[in-house]
Amino acid sequence: MLEGRDALGVLPTGAGKSLCFQLPAQLLRGTTVVVSPLLALIKDQTEKLDQAGVTAAKLDSTLTRVEERDAVSEIRAGAPIVYVTPERLGKEEVIELLRAKGVALIVVDEAHCVSQWGHDFRPAYLGIRDAAKCLGRPPMLALTATATPELASDVLAQLGMRDAEIVRTDSERPNLFFEVIRTPSDEKKRAALLEILRATAGSIIIYAATVAGAKEIEAWLASQDVDAALYHGKRKITDRKAAQDDFMSGAKRVIVATCAFGLGIDKPDVRAVVHYNFPDSLESYYQEAGRAGRDGEPARAVLLYRLEDRRVQAYFLGGKYPKRKDLLGTYEALRAFGSGGGDGDAALAALASAAGLSERRIKVIVAQLDAMGIAMRSRGRVRLIRVFEDPGELDRFATSYEARFETDREKLDAIMAYAQSTDCRVKRLATYFGEDYAGQCRHCDNCRDRPAESAASPEATAIPSLPEVEPLPFHKGQAVRHHEFGAGSVEEVTVEHVRVRFDQIGQRVVHPEYLREG
Repeated sequence: MLEGRDALGVLPTGAGKSLCFQLPAQLLRGTTVVVSPLLALIKDQTEKLDQAGVTAAKLDSTLTRVEERDAVSEIRAGAPIVYVTPERLGKEEVIELLRAKGVALIVVDEAHCVSQWGHDFRPAYLGIRDAAKCLGRPPMLALTATATPELASDVLAQLGMRDAEIVRTDSERPNLFFEVIRTPSDEKKRAALLEILRATAGSIIIYAATVAGAKEIEAWLASQDVDAALYHGKRKITDRKAAQDDFMSGAKRVIVATCAFGLGIDKPDVRAVVHYNFPDSLESYYQEAGRAGRDGEPARAVLLYRLEDRRVQAYFLGGKYPKRKDLLGTYEALRAFGSGGGDGDAALAALASAAGLSERRIKVIVAQLDAMGIAMRSRGRVRLIRVFEDPGELDRFATSYEARFETDREKLDAIMAYAQSTDCRVKRLATYFGEDYAGQCRHCDNCRDRPAESAASPEATAIPSLPEVEPLPFHKGQAVRHHEFGAGSVEEVTVEHVRVRFDQIGQRVVHPEYLREG
């Protein structure tokens, strides 16, 4: 950063990503602008900087008129660090305010949100590159804890980063114990959750896939005499702030939250992160599980697995990717409008009306068109920048759009495979993120349960774990027999199926009830 180079840092939770820009901000001439995705994250970091005696202004939707006026005054007075949401950075008055003071560095925190392939993709992030140009294109720093090699390349491309230095460290967190508890019913899932709460001394985050689910869990915990904070994006800002404060201060040791809570939250003594439902990808899971054990002490990352939970994520996936006909209809509407039908929200409203879609769906499609270089939304206007004269070319474009849906579906399959696997979970995570990993980690449930061929390494984290709610019917390597396929050996096993390599016919997947030992 001090050399003025663009850089991408892929560093695990707790590695000090924030220090990579907070320290240079004290030495560089000009303002360091930090683009951050979540209000909870901005609140947490600005408060900690204030405690350290560092002036940090913020511009987001939580501010009152008086607070925003004070923030503008701080920026004009030369605050070294300014936090903004990507939506605010896209506003002309904010760009003019920052340009007047001079920007020395632009930081894109949680940079996976930039990529269409990222698990927390946010359309407003696509405007950062244009904002950077308006600010004189200062050096850029992109930071994330989770990025496959493909995603990292996409982040560099979307931000227009030049000759970027890429710093990637191993993702392994030896103090985290990864485990999956198979819970085939709501009753068993709740019983497992209660057992975790009773067995864990310290702060606990419980993630739910939906707002409704988070509310239900919090209400049920209250009936069990567990006073938990509740955080989700649909609560009033004041309520969210109160929930975050209660949890961060220790007034409440448990918080039930959706994915709106967690990125960059620095609470060192979180002893367990429990996913009540599995998330949309391994990126999301590792990012959220990484909230545990930031102090380096032993902590647990527990996934409560139920096959039916996949339906929730499949539903979200359908909403994220509009139908092919909607995409093509939006393209034709843009072609008819030429300039996009007006400025700002008026342009989107006009497009939505012409295409027969909701404004929310139009925003998603426009973001996809922007990312693919078909359309551009800049300074409140939407326009086509590429027109398909050949209908076949347009069809190929639509096909590439559908490929993105398939990629996200593969990500969903990957988190399911993680939940069902009997292999080392840490090795599976490392491989997914493009890292080489030899041996067994000794800090996941599969390595703990596997008969040890040698003594556990000194680095092994001894963390007591719960027994699985429903025991597996067989184990890897066990000799089994099928009434039709004959003898074989178990290669992979879950509650729902067993993969067996039979002596005569090769590999087959069968239901456990059709197998017997021997």
